Amino acid sequence: MPVVPPPLIALAAGAAQHRLASGGRPGVARRLAAGGVAAASVCLLADTSRRFRQAGTTFEPFEPSRSTELVTNGPNSITRNPMYVGMAGLLTAHALYRGGWATALPVAAFVGVIDRIQIRPEEAALREVFGQAYDDYTRSVRRWL
Repeated sequence: MPVVPPPLIALAAGAAQHRLASGGRPGVARRLAAGGVAAASVCLLADTSRRFRQAGTTFEPFEPSRSTELVTNGPNSITRNPMYVGMAGLLTAHALYRGGWATALPVAAFVGVIDRIQIRPEEAALREVFGQAYDDYTRSVRRWL
């Protein structure tokens, strides 16, 4: 399992966006768009976290084998990785706010890195814990969106 917490990877991507930004002040439309995407992303993260706590299971990214329940409702009925989608959404909001095409690059890098080094090992661990139930879930719900 990877050893870098996904939120730190997202923060590094956000720092890269800051450095790549065009430097112009965002107009009203950009601020509103960024605010809307950020608000939706925070709601997604909060609702997913709440559902994992209600289920009494872990959302610890380094030990998915400690999961005790497969959460498939709420945001998890739309994407298998709503927390990572939420982080990518926050990065997208930051890219909108900061402006410039280059600020989208760290969003793509975050998605690629998380997909390869975090999600795939998590999926293997969850498949081992939940077996056929997890296989059925992966057939009905996409990894991202």
